[in-house]
Amino acid sequence: QVQLVESGGGLVQAGGSLRLSCTTSARTFSSYHMGWFRQAPGKEREFIAASSWSSRSTAYGDSVKGRFTISRGNAKNTVYLQMNGLKPEDTAVYYCAADSRGLGYVMTRNEPNYWGQGTQVTVSS
Repeated sequence: QVQLVESGGGLVQAGGSLRLSCTTSARTFSSYHMGWFRQAPGKEREFIAASSWSSRSTAYGDSVKGRFTISRGNAKNTVYLQMNGLKPEDTAVYYCAADSRGLGYVMTRNEPNYWGQGTQVTVSS
């Protein structure tokens, strides 16, 4: 069982930045592909960003391309989501996900084996 714990959420004004962190309990974190999703009230969970275990491959949802960046610190068992140019429509609960089977599994909202509990991000206008 892999545990994921997100942190770094909060309230920020439009145009501001936040960096989310997700720390895992995985013994072999470097073998897990990692992803970020978000869910706003009344909406389906949305794919945001993913990184392969090696960091060589990354992917982003259309709504965040050019503004958000995923990175990982394998030595710290942590994956990050740097969010710049935040907009009110970015307001949501952000979830970290992990899966060792393949990058595609952390790009599809119902597929990852492991999920964090979520962290709230609120962007005021």
